[in-house]
Amino acid sequence: MKKAFVFTSESVTEGHPDKLCDQISDAFVDHILSRDPHARVVTECAVATSILFIAARFDTKVPIDFPSVAREVVGQVGYTDSQFNAKTCSILTSLREMAPDELSRFDEQNLSDEEIGRVVARNQVTVFGYACTQTPAFMPLPIWLAHKLARRLTSVRLQKLLPHLAPDGWTQVGVEYQDRTPSRIQSLTLIASTRGKECTLDGLQRDLMEAVVEPAFADEPLRPDRRTRIFINPDGLFQGGGPSMHSGLTGRKNAIDTYGEYSRHSGAALSGKDPLRIDRSGAYAARHAAKNVVAAGLAKECEVLLSYSIGLAEPVSIQVETFGTGTIPDDEITERLEHFFDFRPAAILRQFNLRYLPAVVKGGFYRKLAAYGHVGRMDIGLPWELTDKAQLLKSD
Repeated sequence: MKKAFVFTSESVTEGHPDKLCDQISDAFVDHILSRDPHARVVTECAVATSILFIAARFDTKVPIDFPSVAREVVGQVGYTDSQFNAKTCSILTSLREMAPDELSRFDEQNLSDEEIGRVVARNQVTVFGYACTQTPAFMPLPIWLAHKLARRLTSVRLQKLLPHLAPDGWTQVGVEYQDRTPSRIQSLTLIASTRGKECTLDGLQRDLMEAVVEPAFADEPLRPDRRTRIFINPDGLFQGGGPSMHSGLTGRKNAIDTYGEYSRHSGAALSGKDPLRIDRSGAYAARHAAKNVVAAGLAKECEVLLSYSIGLAEPVSIQVETFGTGTIPDDEITERLEHFFDFRPAAILRQFNLRYLPAVVKGGFYRKLAAYGHVGRMDIGLPWELTDKAQLLKSD
């Protein structure tokens, strides 16, 4: 196992075309589940210059105006310019209403253990959850810092501290590791899109250092030093950005949604699907398990693998990898997870209340996850981020 290395992770702002598509897709999920929690929905979006395409399959008892929901999200993200505008962009739809599925219309809160076992996985997937001690959020430091910079980039735009910024932006942070522990910031990159012609490259670079980079690192134990390589719009000004410059697609930023490639992740998209889909809810359950292992002090790093097959409720495989940091053997940690955690689809729905959160969280729930990560969030009270079973794992 390599001890010394440099690892980089990237994030993007909510105005990046891929993230715009994720937010639109999850806005559909919120809109439907908030009115019909037992509905089934799978949606994907694609954007390009002046065009938004929506593909959706759904089984719901409530009507939904897909174009109106999409336009609302586009406007809220900040696309009001002529090149891509919430009011004037062309919207194409491919909508298919699925046959009514009574098997999905159960109340998981009132199911017996035997009934939970009858709710099987409807798709096949291998999902991963990861946690470590590098940050207070139990996340790898590179993706933690990349998200922090991306959120700050959006914040200064919305607060009009830098009103010449446009919604689209990228960040990247490289961290040097010694003995698998972060030791210094090796590099960081910010690329911000701008609007208007009054902005100069020198002025933008100075503004982003003062308003974004320095505040983002103010409370971090590791900060850029004299040797840190800092790149701010290294290719020059990026006018406009967004779908008018590069296309977007739902589910294309899985690494940004999870662990920044520091750990493995599923190839399945997280956004745009109801939580009865095990490729979404299973990823949350795996993160919950891994985080509780680390919080219990059983390892400094933990990756949990869950494999599901169609027609079965229980995962066909549960594996734990602690990368040599475990205080007990990985097999024993696996046994404890199997004893204290229920990874069956209906059990995950019940534990995290996944089908009812869109109705109780103001402004929607799943759309909030579509930018800046589905895991490791300290700005949202996510049920899979709780360390409620750490003491059980510790005491065995």
